[in-house]
Amino acid sequence: MALSNVSRDQMNELLFFGHIALVIGFILYAYRLGSVALSAMVALQAILANLFVVKQMSLFGWSVTCSDVFAIGGILGLNLLQETWGREMASKAIRASLLAMLFFAAMSQIHLLYAPNSADTTQSAFQAIFSSSPRIVISSIAVYYLVQKIDVSVFSFLKKLFHERVLAVRLVLSLLFSQLLDTVLFSFLGLYGLVESLFDIIVVSYLVKCLVIASSSAFVAGAKKWVKTT
Repeated sequence: MALSNVSRDQMNELLFFGHIALVIGFILYAYRLGSVALSAMVALQAILANLFVVKQMSLFGWSVTCSDVFAIGGILGLNLLQETWGREMASKAIRASLLAMLFFAAMSQIHLLYAPNSADTTQSAFQAIFSSSPRIVISSIAVYYLVQKIDVSVFSFLKKLFHERVLAVRLVLSLLFSQLLDTVLFSFLGLYGLVESLFDIIVVSYLVKCLVIASSSAFVAGAKKWVKTT
């Protein structure tokens, strides 16, 4: 049994790094396709982060959610948008992401209202996934929108502070700040009173996000050099 647990945890860790590489790869390909494709990817990352946050897994001995990679992916896409197409394009992507999240939240609740027939076997699964409390859904949307707006301002400030070509440094610094803000705000607004140790949740989640940021920085450091934007 112990060997089985170790094997399962190690598989999670391998999948985790593969997951990071795949998400960043899709974002960079969207970056190559242009601002419309990258904006769509930012919105999709936001929806996936909210959809997958209800699943928990063991990673390096910690209990974490499966959505942190998508949260990082969305911010990376947003920063690449601002880097190449300007702050206004990034702001439009934020508004589009908010619209997509609100639409998804509304449609998921309407989906649950349909009465399944006797042949249906999926209703209980949909209820388990989509029946998140209004508090968590509202907190997630509010924090996402606020953090995205702050990240745009921070990234713009760092672009003036550092040499314009030092993209990797600006990405890492803005991500570290925005994800600390995201983790703390969502934990207090969405999870306070619902978990045993809010401090542990904040620390572990942020450490995982730092690991994702460190891993993904290698993929995006040379993005503008080899990705031909249109």
